[in-house]
Amino acid sequence: MTRLSVNINKIATIRNARGGNNPDVVAAALFCEKVGAQGITVHPRPDARHIRYEDVFSLKEVLSTEFNIEGNPTLEFVDLVMQVKPAQVTMVPDAVDAITSNAGWDTIKNKAFLRDVCEKFHSNGIRCSIFVDPDERMIENAADCGCDRIELYTFEYAKQFPVNPHTAIEPFRKAAIKAHECGLLINAGHDLSLENLHYFYQTIPHLAEVSIGHA
Repeated sequence: MTRLSVNINKIATIRNARGGNNPDVVAAALFCEKVGAQGITVHPRPDARHIRYEDVFSLKEVLSTEFNIEGNPTLEFVDLVMQVKPAQVTMVPDAVDAITSNAGWDTIKNKAFLRDVCEKFHSNGIRCSIFVDPDERMIENAADCGCDRIELYTFEYAKQFPVNPHTAIEPFRKAAIKAHECGLLINAGHDLSLENLHYFYQTIPHLAEVSIGHA
């Protein structure tokens, strides 16, 4: 069964724009769990423009479903994850000033670094996922990094879906097959929506989890 992890970053964006604690991100996460979400995802960034580090600790105390923390594994981020010990960490190669995630890892150039980070997280019992484009070479090398899963960056699928769903999905279908051959489970996220999710779910084999927030 494919699991749904709800990304609550945009709830925090609204809260921060207003000031105070309305809407309450913890209450929002608990509501998502109540109505059936099987996980909660957050992506704390260095500028704290949405999810803040203190939110991460507050959420860890109350969540009953899987907690997934996304981010660029800087020293500060790694320290946060090691303290919180979520079920899963998703490593994303964000620039400090990135508005949103916009590319997967080059797992060839960054293999030694990613392998080291995966070992650190695994030593604390944390499942590791690496954010990648649907490129078979990057997926093969992600497996060499020692991760448990990949997360397919689905922006191009969402962009091309209204034009030609079959053309849009094909690179991701092939990527999922390659990941499975490499012994990896498959997550997916970015711009998945009510319009394009069902076709993605029907077509992508071995899909373990989708992460969806602002959709």
